[in-house]
Amino acid sequence: MDNLLTFSITVFTGFFAITNPISNMTVFVSLTQGARKETKNAINKKANFIAFIIVLVFILLGKYIFELFNISIPAFKITGGILIFFIGFEMLQSKQSNVKSLNDVNIEEDIAVSPLAIPILAGPGTIVTAMNFVSNAAPLQMILVILIFGSMSLITYFTFKLSDHIVSFVGYNVISVIGKIMGLIIAIIGTGMIIQGIKISFDLISN
Repeated sequence: MDNLLTFSITVFTGFFAITNPISNMTVFVSLTQGARKETKNAINKKANFIAFIIVLVFILLGKYIFELFNISIPAFKITGGILIFFIGFEMLQSKQSNVKSLNDVNIEEDIAVSPLAIPILAGPGTIVTAMNFVSNAAPLQMILVILIFGSMSLITYFTFKLSDHIVSFVGYNVISVIGKIMGLIIAIIGTGMIIQGIKISFDLISN
C-alpha cells in the first residue's frame, strides 16, 4: 500500500510539473484573447479531451510500441530523460513560446487541437513521462497512471476556465516564478530517468 501511495505521489508530481497548468494558463489566455466566453470554454474542453486521449493511447499501447520498434527500456529512459531535462532547462531559462494569438474567427478549429492539445498539453515531454511510468508497471499501477493523468486534465480544465481571474489576481511575475520551479522539477525528473536507464543497462539496480 505504501509503495502504491509513493508511486501515485511520484506520478502526480511528474505530470503536474510536465503539464504545468499554471504556466500553460498564460498561454491559454494569450491564445484566446478577445474570444467570447463560449468559444473559450469550447476550446478548453476540446483541447483537454484530445490531450487526454493522446496520452491514454500511449499509456495503453506503450509496451507494444516498444516491441514494434524494438525499443529497449534503458534506451527509452535515457533518451526520454535527456528530452525531459532539456524541456525543464528551457523552462528555467524562461524561453517564451512563439505561439501568437488568433482572431475569434475559427479560433476553436485553429488552436484547440494545435498548439493547445499538441504540443502544449500532450507534447513529447508528457508522452515520454507517461510511457516511463508504465514501461514496466503492473496493471494496477497503469490504472493509477491513467486516473492521475485524468485528474491532471481536470485540473488543467478548471485552471484554464478560471484563467482570467487567476492571472489578474496573482500576476504574471508569480506565475513566471512557479514556471521556473516546475522547470527545475522537470529537469530533476529527466536526470533521474537517465540515471535509472544507466543502472538498468549495467544491471546496477539492487532489489
